[in-house]
Amino acid sequence: MKKHIPNILTLCNALCGCIGISLIAKGEINMACYLVFIALVFDYLDGFVARILHVKSEIGKQLDSLADAITFGVLPAFIAQSLWLISSPVTKFYTYLSYFPFLLALFSILRLAKFNIDTRQTDSFIGVPTPANAMLWASFPLILKSYSYRYDFGLGPWIVLDLFANRWFLGTLIILMCYLLVSELPLFALKFKDFSWKNNQFKYIFLILSIALIAIFQFGAIPAIIAMYILSSIFLNLKSTKS
Repeated sequence: MKKHIPNILTLCNALCGCIGISLIAKGEINMACYLVFIALVFDYLDGFVARILHVKSEIGKQLDSLADAITFGVLPAFIAQSLWLISSPVTKFYTYLSYFPFLLALFSILRLAKFNIDTRQTDSFIGVPTPANAMLWASFPLILKSYSYRYDFGLGPWIVLDLFANRWFLGTLIILMCYLLVSELPLFALKFKDFSWKNNQFKYIFLILSIALIAIFQFGAIPAIIAMYILSSIFLNLKSTKS
C-alpha cells in the first residue's frame, strides 16, 4: 500500500489542475490560481514521501510529468489567456490572438519531456522549472485583486494594475518564459543533500529573502522571487565560470 501513497499525492496535483481549468471556464480565475499553489504542496509532498518511504517507480516518474503538464502547463496557459482577454479589445483579430498564451502549455510540455530524458538535471535544473512558471502566472490575477482593492482606497500603485493587464507586457512575458522553459540556462534547485549552513549557504539566503518578501508583499512578492531565482542562478554560473 505504501508504494501507492506518493502516486495518490501526484494524482491530487493533477486533480487541482483539472478543477482549476474548470474554474477558469466558469470565470473563477482567482480560485484557479489558489489551486496552483495547493498543487505545489502536493508536488513537493509526493517526492518527499517517496524518499521517506523509500519507494520509487517508473510509473511515479511518468505520473509526475503528466500531472505537471496539466497543473503547471495547461492551467497557467488558461490563466494567461484570461489575462490576455481582459487586456485586449473585443475584435475578431484579438479573438484569434487569444490562443497565443497556449504557447505556455506547449513549451511546458516540451520542457517536461526534455527533463525526463535529461540525466544532467538530478541536482539542478536546466531551464526554468514548470512549477516556477506556473507560480508566476498564478500570482498575477491575485496581485491584481489585491492591488485593485488597495487602489480603491488610494493605497495601491496604479502602475501595477496597468502592467499586469497590458497585452504588450503579457505577450513579451509569454515569449520570454517559453524561451526560458526550454533554454540551456542552468538553475539551482532547492534540494538538500544535508542541512549544513556551509554546504547550503546560498540556498538558505535565497529562502530567507523569499520568506521575508512574501511576509511583506504576499503574492506580490512572487514575480520578484522568480526574477531573483533566475538572476541569482545566472550570477552563480558566471561566478563558477570565472573560478
